[in-house]
Order: sequence, then structure tokens, then C-alpha cells
Amino acid sequence: MVPELDLSDPAVLHDPFATYGALREKSPVARLLAPGFGSMWAVLRHAEARELLADPRFGPSSASYLRPDVPEHCRPYLRTMQEVGGDEHLRLRRTVAPAFTPRRAEDFRARVARIVDRLLDALPDGPVDLLEHFARPLPVEVICELVGVPGADRPRWHSYAATIATGAGPAFAEALPSAIEDAQGTVARARVAPGDDLVTDLLRTDLSEVDTVTLVWHLVLAGQTPANLVANAVEALLTHPEQLAAVRADPALAPRAVEEALRWCGPQPLTVPRFGTEDAEIGGVRIPEGEPVTVVIAAANRDPRVFPDPDRFDITREPGAQHLSFAHGPHFCLGASFARVQTEVAISALLGRFPDLALADPVERAPDPGTWRPVALPVRR
Repeated sequence: MVPELDLSDPAVLHDPFATYGALREKSPVARLLAPGFGSMWAVLRHAEARELLADPRFGPSSASYLRPDVPEHCRPYLRTMQEVGGDEHLRLRRTVAPAFTPRRAEDFRARVARIVDRLLDALPDGPVDLLEHFARPLPVEVICELVGVPGADRPRWHSYAATIATGAGPAFAEALPSAIEDAQGTVARARVAPGDDLVTDLLRTDLSEVDTVTLVWHLVLAGQTPANLVANAVEALLTHPEQLAAVRADPALAPRAVEEALRWCGPQPLTVPRFGTEDAEIGGVRIPEGEPVTVVIAAANRDPRVFPDPDRFDITREPGAQHLSFAHGPHFCLGASFARVQTEVAISALLGRFPDLALADPVERAPDPGTWRPVALPVRR
């Protein structure tokens, strides 16, 4: 009998890692009841999760997402690369991948560092909410820098990001046409005045106008993940004094701290649902064709079959099995290298500038089964 779990269960919202972990030890596959979406299969163990994510029979589709109600002229821009598969996905991926390589992310590090320093310089005096004043605006600024959005236009992109961060709904649908229009303007400017930015690079490829505009606005949505990753990582370090002391004593541990934060408290507990093109067996369970299935990253990343002492946050953990916070296989997160660099620079600068950084109050979590994120991150310096 495959176990079931309701995602509205307070246990999921309070401690998804323990709740999913207990489910993982019962079965490699479970059923999740998702409010507003229905039920879906869930893969909980690391080996089976990697198998599913690499299986060409499974992939996201338009049914993986809740479509916002937008005007007709905006609808072509809603079909993102994440929801296409097969040859079309491979073509799009190969076209844009050179702009997102680890080397390109490293080349971008100095520009990220300048943004981080500027945000830290602007922090208000006294206790401060790092989520509001640092972690949340950081990825929007980085994205704007990456795609070449002028400074005068950036406040609008911050507004879109704030709306998107609240989740799908009427406000998101209302903001999306303006975000698409601004993305169109960004692409048009790059055609007239090419610069050292991602859009200029994309315009040198055979990517269509619609695909280019779609990628630009979608970066704002995908770019919210580093905000929660930075906040989660800072909280984890501040609540584990021995790990905080280790990274302060040896700043070279910062990349490992980022990887351990991704594994231990990554902001995405679940992958977007995938759909099979035929019946398949995962972990001894038959997944019927066309039924949604997700990977429970929060469970797979703490699978004791793969990670020793998996519930321990340890930034000195030896590199070994790959966590699945950026997924795996053909839909591995395109922006993973940029997210890593951004988070590493943010944590290093924050700890370097504020040697007495500490939580000012306990951190409250948002009641959101789709994202592990704080409501605020109050600190004193």
C-alpha cells in the first residue's frame, strides 16, 4: 500500500524535512494530495529520484503550472523552456546554455560583489530584516545586471519580483503583462545598442523573439530562488555556531557552505510535476502514463542511503553524492552556476562585514508547502 500525505497537513508546513523523511523510510514512492492541484505521485529516495529526473519518458508540461489569466497577446510568452521536452527542449537548451556556464558565472562574480556591497552599504541602522533589505532585492539586481536592464527601469522589476514572490494569483496575472512589455523593451534596446549582457548574447543565437522575451521575464520568476536560499543559508549558519565559526575561520569553506545549505535547507521541497509518456515503474511502484509525479527534494537530499548523518548541517561535509536541489538530468536548473556564485558572494560579504551578526528574533516560516522560506530574517549586527 502506497502511503499518502496531505500537503496542507501542519506537519508538512512546520517541518517538511522530518515529515517527508518519515514517509521516505516507509516507501520510495508515495501519494501527495496537493490543494488546488489534486493528487500526484511523489518519489522520496535519492536513487529513485535521480532515475526519474533522468528518464526521458518523464518531463514537465504546460499542465505542470497553474496558468495565469492574461490578455491574449501575452499568452505566447507563457510557454517557457521548462515545460517543453524532447527535441524542442534540447534545441532551446543548447542554444542558451553557453550563456549560463560556470565560467560565465565566475566572470560575473565581480559584478555580483559590487551589487552585494551596495546593498550592504544601504542597510538601515539597528536591527534589520535581511530578507527585505538584502536577500530579496539581491537576485533582482543581479538579474537586471545580467540582462542589461537600465538603472531607471529596475524599480519596476523589483515590483514584479515582489508580486511574483507572493505566488500565483490575481496580482501575479495583473503584473505579468507589464513584465512581458518591459522584457520586450529590454530585448529591443539590446538590438539597437548591444552590451556586455545576457540579452546581447542571446540575440547572437537563432533563438526566436518570443523565446528570448520569455526567457528574460521568466528569469525574474526563477531568480527568486536565490533570495530564499541566501536567507535559509544565513539562518542555518547563525543557528549552528560551530559551522559559523568554521566558515569565519576559513572563508574558503564558503562554497561548501552553499552546497550544504542547498542540501540541508534548500528552498524548493518539491520539483514541478512531471508527466510520463507511458506507464513506468519507479521504486517498484507503477506510475501510469499521463499522471503527475514529483520528486521530494527535501526527502532525497536527506536520504541516509546516500548522505551520512543526513539531518546534521555540516559545511565540512566531504563532497560526495550530488544533492538534487537543482534537479538532475535534462531539466537541471540552467541558472545553477549563477545561483551558487550569488549565494557564495552574499554569505562571504555578509559574514566578513559583520563579525557579530546574530538573529534578533526566532525565524518564522511561511506556511507554503511549495517553498521553504522565512517570513522575515531579523538580525542584529
